Amino acid sequence: MALSLYATVREAESSDAVADEFHPATIAFRALGGVGNISVRTDIPMGRGLGYSGAVRVGGALLAALQQDGKALLSREWRKKILVATADLEGHGDNVAASLLGGVVGTNGTFAASITNNCAVEVVVWVPSSSTSTHASRTKLPSQVSLADAAFNISHTALLVGALNSGDLEALAVATADRLHQDIRFAAVPESKAALDAGLSAGAICGWLSGSGPSVAMFCPAGEAARIAHSLPAQGSAKVLEIDTVGARLL
Repeated sequence: MALSLYATVREAESSDAVADEFHPATIAFRALGGVGNISVRTDIPMGRGLGYSGAVRVGGALLAALQQDGKALLSREWRKKILVATADLEGHGDNVAASLLGGVVGTNGTFAASITNNCAVEVVVWVPSSSTSTHASRTKLPSQVSLADAAFNISHTALLVGALNSGDLEALAVATADRLHQDIRFAAVPESKAALDAGLSAGAICGWLSGSGPSVAMFCPAGEAARIAHSLPAQGSAKVLEIDTVGARLL
């Protein structure tokens, strides 16, 4: 899901700080044939499970595409190439697909499809001061899961898509339940679990660990986001955000 936190990637000017060759935006820029130096500006916190690396990779890849084809942003072929290349660099397509297309998407890293959202909700994100390494977080997960847990998550994924499409808030409230990763990751960041519990107690419809954490995101009833955000622990930063339905765009 794309939220209203942004990264801007551009060809570097003389007054800009240049992103080095190890920056994820530069790596994606080079992978798509980009030439020259680039600069990156962003309000996405790093290492907080909010898709920083995915967003800047899409920006770098799209900038390279625009160098070669000024209409790349409108090209289905270029978008497919950007999705595949950045998903490969990320190790999964979730964040890059949302950053590229906007809104809520489903993806397997090669294809991405937009999911219609008819739920009247607002989004609150709670961001703790501590960061989490995505790689380290992945190593905490088991390599195998039970058939029952796999079936549970598959059915709830389908329910989530249906709830978003139909606008059914009652179904949405249970669709984010998880048996594969959240409990394991919450054990390492109890403050994030406390923030989620506080939001749900204050009236959030549902919530989840954002990416691999430690941030927590919640759907809130329309008009209630600011109040719920105010109820969250002071040890982190609560942000009221919008779902960005546009995705990558040329400024």
